[in-house]
Amino acid sequence: MKNKYLAYALAIALGLFAAAAAQAQSVVVGGKNFTEQLLLSNMTAQYLRAKGYQVDLKNGLGSTLMRQAQETGQLDIVWEYTGTSLIVYNHIDDKLDPAQTYARVKQLDAQRGLVWLNESALNNTYAFAMPQKLADELGIDTLQDLADRINADDAHGKGRQHLVGVDYEFASRPDGLGPMQQLYGFELERSEVKQMDPGLVYTALKNEQLFAGLTYSSDGRIKGFGLKLLQDDKAYFPAYKATPVVRSKVLEDNPRLAEQLNALAARLDTAKMTELNKRVDIDQEAVSRVAADFLQQEGLI
Repeated sequence: MKNKYLAYALAIALGLFAAAAAQAQSVVVGGKNFTEQLLLSNMTAQYLRAKGYQVDLKNGLGSTLMRQAQETGQLDIVWEYTGTSLIVYNHIDDKLDPAQTYARVKQLDAQRGLVWLNESALNNTYAFAMPQKLADELGIDTLQDLADRINADDAHGKGRQHLVGVDYEFASRPDGLGPMQQLYGFELERSEVKQMDPGLVYTALKNEQLFAGLTYSSDGRIKGFGLKLLQDDKAYFPAYKATPVVRSKVLEDNPRLAEQLNALAARLDTAKMTELNKRVDIDQEAVSRVAADFLQQEGLI
């Protein structure tokens, strides 16, 4: 009888231990409200579930709301961009290179209990693009090439051909179009700058209604619409490296989580994400299916 009670007590203890372990393995993954973030948060949820975690996925959030939710403990894991944290959340306007940007946000956010893990090679920063055919015809590969072409055409009275599309914010902000022109040494006339909704820039480029336009470097429409990204050869645009950010308490409770998320981050880069974004935005595939395919192809699940 005594052994029976001991066995019963042991079973209860093991059950409580298992419940506690399961609780420690429960995490909330957050994501923003655009395609790339829906993919990142979805693949993270699927990946961690395959590792045995209980995952609650809460995506479709605005950038500021997601940040607030993580700071208040409502979200455990998010994918954030180094430039967003530096400029939007921490209000730093220093000109920093990618390594300095990562180091600064890692330091600043640690004070809020947020740990930046290894950054990925996915850099979703601002970029200028041209229709691929036009860029190839003119031999334009970089922003300096673009500036040189504009200057050469202006010298021959052809400047009106350079209609450049940008969103309303970039046209006027202190780190936007004006300083970029100063750095690269060219000047657009007022009539050459077309301010428009960001999404319309891609369509106008596709239809060859713009000479060049402001885009995002990992947007699926770059590939889907046959556009060419111009290299930012003077590093004007800040780095927006996608990085898993986790609450420090969650990392303490889950000792293997950092290693696991770093393994996922190591498989991501701008080219891969551009293709994934294209499959959702252009090919109209489901986010969950595209995320699962990526994880399987990379041997992560």
